[in-house]
Amino acid sequence: MASELLMHAGRQSNPAGKARTTVERVSDRELAVSRTVDGPARIVFEAWSKPELFQQWWAPKSCGVSLISFEADIRTGGTYRLLMGHASSDRPMAFFGRYVEVTPHARVVWTNDEEGEDGPVTTVTFEERDGATYVVVHELYPSKRALDDALSSGSTSGWGEQFEQLDDLILILNAKV
Repeated sequence: MASELLMHAGRQSNPAGKARTTVERVSDRELAVSRTVDGPARIVFEAWSKPELFQQWWAPKSCGVSLISFEADIRTGGTYRLLMGHASSDRPMAFFGRYVEVTPHARVVWTNDEEGEDGPVTTVTFEERDGATYVVVHELYPSKRALDDALSSGSTSGWGEQFEQLDDLILILNAKV
């Protein structure tokens, strides 16, 4: 039942052929998010791997969170650091980790190290299908409790909006190609 509720809560409306984001708990420790983005894998991958593009879509606007900075060396063995701010806090929140695997236009795997070894490992795959890209995000948490805590905190609830913002950016980038 919880998986079913999560899946429906994470879906976005699907007006007139618009893409839909699906968020589903697939195991005690794993969350999967998927969406087809209207653009080739090369461009969608660039939106994930170029800091200047990533900053334009990553933070869900409705949450009131701003992406202050994103420093990244996006290659296998590289690192990243995100600084995010919110009006309710006088101190920015830092998120950081390392890239375990980067395969251009196909796959990115990174750690979330701000909680030590208790952070999830995120894997994003990009599969091109007829000019569009099927994107799947897997977050593997170290325990059932860690995923339960992430879900109850609301930290996983922005995926639909993030992907809508990514879609908007991909439209602009596609128009420039």
